[in-house]
Amino acid sequence: QVQLLESGGRWVQPGDSLRLSCAASGGAFSTYTLAWFRQPPGKDREFVAAVKRGNTGTSYKNSVRGRFTISRDNAKSTMYLQMNSLEPDDTAVFYCGASSRGLISSCLAGDEWYEYWGQGTQVTVSS
Repeated sequence: QVQLLESGGRWVQPGDSLRLSCAASGGAFSTYTLAWFRQPPGKDREFVAAVKRGNTGTSYKNSVRGRFTISRDNAKSTMYLQMNSLEPDDTAVFYCGASSRGLISSCLAGDEWYEYWGQGTQVTVSS
Protein backbone atom coordinates (compact mmCIF):
# COMPACT_ATOMS: atom_id res chain seq x y z
CA GLN A 1 0.00 0.00 0.00
CA VAL A 2 1.45 3.30 -1.11
CA GLN A 3 0.79 6.53 0.73
CA LEU A 4 1.36 9.84 -1.03
CA LEU A 5 1.76 13.27 0.50
CA GLU A 6 1.89 16.44 -1.56
CA SER A 7 3.46 19.67 -0.38
CA GLY A 8 4.59 23.03 -1.70
CA GLY A 9 1.32 24.59 -2.74
CA ARG A 10 0.69 28.23 -1.87
CA TRP A 11 -0.45 31.55 -3.23
CA VAL A 12 1.80 33.10 -5.89
CA GLN A 13 1.58 35.93 -8.40
CA PRO A 14 1.37 35.45 -12.18
CA GLY A 15 4.79 34.78 -13.64
CA ASP A 16 6.15 33.24 -10.43
CA SER A 17 7.63 29.77 -10.05
CA LEU A 18 6.74 27.04 -7.61
CA ARG A 19 7.90 23.49 -6.95
CA LEU A 20 5.52 20.84 -5.69
CA SER A 21 6.70 17.66 -4.01
CA CYS A 22 5.02 14.29 -3.60
CA ALA A 23 6.59 12.04 -0.99
CA ALA A 24 5.74 8.35 -1.08
CA SER A 25 5.93 5.66 1.55
CA GLY A 26 5.00 2.02 1.81
CA GLY A 27 5.68 0.84 -1.70
CA ALA A 28 8.32 0.08 -4.32
CA PHE A 29 8.52 3.67 -5.48
CA SER A 30 10.87 3.10 -8.39
CA THR A 31 8.47 0.65 -10.04
CA TYR A 32 5.48 3.02 -10.11
CA THR A 33 4.24 5.22 -12.88
CA LEU A 34 3.70 8.64 -11.34
CA ALA A 35 1.60 11.62 -12.34
CA TRP A 36 0.33 15.01 -11.35
CA PHE A 37 -3.32 15.90 -11.83
CA ARG A 38 -5.14 19.06 -10.82
CA GLN A 39 -8.68 20.17 -10.16
CA PRO A 40 -9.43 23.82 -10.93
CA PRO A 41 -12.29 25.46 -9.02
CA GLY A 42 -15.64 24.18 -10.25
CA LYS A 43 -14.07 21.81 -12.78
CA ASP A 44 -13.19 18.15 -13.08
CA ARG A 45 -9.77 16.76 -12.26
CA GLU A 46 -7.41 16.97 -15.23
CA PHE A 47 -4.09 15.50 -16.20
CA VAL A 48 -1.00 17.69 -15.85
CA ALA A 49 2.10 15.53 -16.26
CA ALA A 50 3.37 11.99 -15.84
CA VAL A 51 6.68 10.18 -15.62
CA LYS A 52 7.10 6.52 -16.45
CA ARG A 53 8.82 3.99 -14.24
CA GLY A 54 12.55 3.99 -14.73
CA ASN A 55 12.38 7.57 -15.99
CA THR A 56 11.83 6.18 -19.47
CA GLY A 57 9.50 8.93 -20.57
CA THR A 58 7.30 11.87 -19.63
CA SER A 59 4.04 13.34 -20.83
CA TYR A 60 2.49 16.77 -20.37
CA LYS A 61 -0.80 18.55 -20.81
CA ASN A 62 -0.43 20.84 -23.81
CA SER A 63 -1.05 24.01 -21.85
CA VAL A 64 1.79 23.33 -19.39
CA ARG A 65 4.38 21.91 -21.77
CA GLY A 66 7.45 24.12 -21.72
CA ARG A 67 6.47 25.69 -18.38
CA PHE A 68 6.23 22.66 -16.09
CA THR A 69 8.77 19.90 -15.54
CA ILE A 70 8.02 16.61 -13.83
CA SER A 71 10.81 14.62 -12.23
CA ARG A 72 11.35 11.84 -9.74
CA ASP A 73 14.06 10.95 -7.25
CA ASN A 74 13.76 7.24 -6.58
CA ALA A 75 16.38 7.37 -3.82
CA LYS A 76 14.18 9.82 -1.91
CA SER A 77 10.87 8.26 -2.99
CA THR A 78 9.77 11.70 -4.08
CA MET A 79 8.29 13.19 -7.23
CA TYR A 80 8.43 16.85 -8.14
CA LEU A 81 6.63 19.31 -10.35
CA GLN A 82 8.60 22.44 -11.18
CA MET A 83 6.16 25.08 -12.37
CA ASN A 84 7.41 28.23 -14.06
CA SER A 85 5.60 31.22 -15.57
CA LEU A 86 2.49 30.43 -13.58
CA GLU A 87 -0.81 31.77 -14.86
CA PRO A 88 -4.15 32.36 -13.12
CA ASP A 89 -5.56 29.38 -15.05
CA ASP A 90 -3.09 27.17 -13.17
CA THR A 91 -5.04 27.78 -9.96
CA ALA A 92 -6.14 24.37 -8.71
CA VAL A 93 -5.73 21.66 -6.13
CA PHE A 94 -2.82 19.55 -7.35
CA TYR A 95 -2.83 15.80 -6.70
CA CYS A 96 -0.16 13.19 -7.20
CA GLY A 97 -1.10 9.73 -8.34
CA ALA A 98 0.78 6.45 -8.52
CA SER A 99 0.13 3.37 -10.62
CA SER A 100 1.71 0.00 -10.00
CA ARG A 101 1.35 -0.68 -13.72
CA GLY A 102 3.97 0.21 -16.28
CA LEU A 103 1.57 2.42 -18.21
CA ILE A 104 1.99 2.95 -21.91
CA SER A 105 2.02 6.50 -23.19
CA SER A 106 -1.62 6.51 -24.31
CA CYS A 107 -2.77 5.68 -20.76
CA LEU A 108 -0.69 8.19 -18.82
CA ALA A 109 -3.37 10.90 -18.85
CA GLY A 110 -6.17 8.66 -17.64
CA ASP A 111 -6.80 8.99 -13.91
CA GLU A 112 -8.55 5.62 -13.91
CA TRP A 113 -5.15 3.93 -14.22
CA TYR A 114 -3.79 5.29 -10.94
CA GLU A 115 -4.61 3.34 -7.77
CA TYR A 116 -3.04 5.64 -5.20
CA TRP A 117 -3.68 9.32 -4.59
CA GLY A 118 -2.53 12.01 -2.23
CA GLN A 119 -4.77 14.48 -0.44
CA GLY A 120 -3.84 17.41 -2.65
CA THR A 121 -2.11 20.75 -2.25
CA GLN A 122 -3.65 24.10 -3.19
CA VAL A 123 -1.95 26.34 -5.73
CA THR A 124 -3.43 29.80 -6.19
CA VAL A 125 -2.12 32.16 -8.87
CA SER A 126 -3.45 35.69 -8.67
CA SER A 127 -2.35 39.28 -8.41
